[in-house]
Amino acid sequence: MTEDKNFDDIAHKFVKNIYGSGKGEIRQAVVWQDIEQILHCFPPEQTLHILDAGGGVAPMSRHLAARGHKVTLCDLSSQMLDLARQEIEQQGLLAQYQLIHSSAQTIGEYLSEPPDVILFHAVLEWTAEPEQVLKDLLKHLRPGGMASVMFYNQTGLLFKNLVCGNLTHVEEGMPHRKRFKLQPPKGLHPESVYQWMQDSDITLKGKTGVRTFHDYMRDTNIGDFTFEQVIALEQQLCRQEPFVSLGRYIHVWGQHHAPSNQDENKDNG
Repeated sequence: MTEDKNFDDIAHKFVKNIYGSGKGEIRQAVVWQDIEQILHCFPPEQTLHILDAGGGVAPMSRHLAARGHKVTLCDLSSQMLDLARQEIEQQGLLAQYQLIHSSAQTIGEYLSEPPDVILFHAVLEWTAEPEQVLKDLLKHLRPGGMASVMFYNQTGLLFKNLVCGNLTHVEEGMPHRKRFKLQPPKGLHPESVYQWMQDSDITLKGKTGVRTFHDYMRDTNIGDFTFEQVIALEQQLCRQEPFVSLGRYIHVWGQHHAPSNQDENKDNG
């Protein structure tokens, strides 16, 4: 893969199959719990500037805009931005948004102020240079601000292939199967992503497995359960091991190191 993925050619299919599916519903339910924790790190009366980088149709930031926060949404795909605008207008939230046709790498050219919160969800695995992309993006975060990063988990990808019996595929290094256009071409190793964030002066606050067992269920038409039970158990188990590491995605969030007065005095001295 030599360039970042642009979803212009399959934007409608992506929205239907990813955001409009049970998998997407689980993802929203689990990650929103973390977003609530992030919001609690700020004074309740503060209006936050949210950067939704590579945010697609903005499923998460629309909830934040509905709470009165300001959102800058950027995406490499103009088709995605058009779909996002439609959703945002339908919810009466357009005044809360600035929509930018831009990659995550170049969004700094359009920011008038550092964001308080950066959302970067399910984008890294589609980029050609994920480490550089993430580090460059986090440079824009306000000191004391919060970073919310979700990525396609290499461990989950490996485990999925193992339990499905795709052992030859595993032995071949799990090369990307191009017919699966909505499956990211690669997973990311969790420890690498955690380290990239720490290298960017982010103190990690939480790690959450996204779909820790749902995607491994042998047949979702067989068994004694409701979808509501699936969501409830995913929410219950997703922040403890081994479930965090088995998530098809992992959501990790943390706070940018804000210099203390003592640190500032050292710099001035």
